[in-house]
Amino acid sequence: MDISLEYYKIFYYVAKTGSFTAAAEKLNISQPAVSQAVKLLERELGGSFFLRTQKGVRLTPEGDMLFSYISAGYETILKGEERLRKTLDLENGEIRIGASDMTLKFYLLPFLEEFHKRYPGIKVSVTNAPTPETLSYLYEGKIDFGIVSEPFAAKAEVTSHRVKEIQDIFVAGSSFLPLLDKELEYKELEELPIICLEGLTSTRAYVDEILKNNGVVLKPEFELATSDMIVQFSLRNLGVGSVAGDFAKEYIDRGELFELKLKRKLPPRHFCIVTSSKNPVAMAAKSLLSMMTIEEGAKKK
Repeated sequence: MDISLEYYKIFYYVAKTGSFTAAAEKLNISQPAVSQAVKLLERELGGSFFLRTQKGVRLTPEGDMLFSYISAGYETILKGEERLRKTLDLENGEIRIGASDMTLKFYLLPFLEEFHKRYPGIKVSVTNAPTPETLSYLYEGKIDFGIVSEPFAAKAEVTSHRVKEIQDIFVAGSSFLPLLDKELEYKELEELPIICLEGLTSTRAYVDEILKNNGVVLKPEFELATSDMIVQFSLRNLGVGSVAGDFAKEYIDRGELFELKLKRKLPPRHFCIVTSSKNPVAMAAKSLLSMMTIEEGAKKK
């Protein structure tokens, strides 16, 4: 049976308003068109759905039974339309982001703060993980986009956009003051008690690769889970910490730590926004991405 959904829509409003005239006004069509649609629906389904009264119309038992189903379906459609409208207008929705401690703290967080002020109805979920896991979440469609740090190897479906330069450094506390004004070769790092991240991070991989290419292999005294922990261990003179400079900046500025001077600084790398061509990006996520890339473009000018 192929019945126009428009007939059911008209039936819904007649039943809801109890009037052919009121339904016509609601739908912005003529009253005869409403009557004709109801007659055609009754003919197609083989029933009589309305009884005329002095105040309008009321449902027959058959009409009441049909209305219980039609109303549930049509009102679900209306709710869906309203939810979609609010999503497109950024009144609600959800953004799922993957980020490491470093990319969250030193890049993403200020944007999330500003975005929340503009669009408080948008839910933001941040999955905290190092770069390799963030890329896995992106492949699996568990996040809309990720903020990762170089270096990383990604599948062809991934588009990467550099957004912030970062510099890896070595820092030390008061027990290592004899090194304060000394320029060090990479090779001399092998003689120091190094504190660094655990193996499965882009930061550790990057520093190890640069040093390895220069004939240097570090044997860390401590391998820790986060850069914040590395800074705390360095403050307590447990060794020389290998971190991205932003993590140690406030302590260097206060004179609690100092940066070791290398004759050749480690080459800088970048934070990158990564998206996948296989994952459609919702309007809310597009808006946040636009905010970040516009800000980055303004900084470069």
